[in-house]
Amino acid sequence: MMTGISMIHVPYRGGAPALTDMISGQVEVMFDNVPTSIEFIRAGKLRPLAVTTAQRSEVLPDLPTVADFVPGYEASAWYGVGAPKGTPAEIIDKLNTEINAILANPKTKSRFAELGASLIGGSAADFGRLVVEETDKWGKVVRFSGAKPD
Repeated sequence: MMTGISMIHVPYRGGAPALTDMISGQVEVMFDNVPTSIEFIRAGKLRPLAVTTAQRSEVLPDLPTVADFVPGYEASAWYGVGAPKGTPAEIIDKLNTEINAILANPKTKSRFAELGASLIGGSAADFGRLVVEETDKWGKVVRFSGAKPD
């Protein structure tokens, strides 16, 4: 959408079979999460070209970002914790406090950093805003691509 490049999407049932085909040369390019690929990169079995995050990766600091070549490009994998609608605010607040404490723990940060992942805490409202922003961003991509569920 941002470059005019035409690529064929090859769906896989998970990262492991996709990585197997990438390493064996069955596919030529792959967008993967650093934690999934890092050991193959370290072993010289994969050659990373760039990271899709807004900033360079701490674990692969010499890699450029895609945005260095395609201004405004950013794609990040993220995970969050949700609760059913109607969960009392005091429970949400308690969960948020405890999860943020885990994310701030130096051992937790260190282990995730080794894997090439960043930890970002915040409030439930912060996470809600992220979900809305990401839904809007990727909705535009889906509409542009013409992808249809099958």
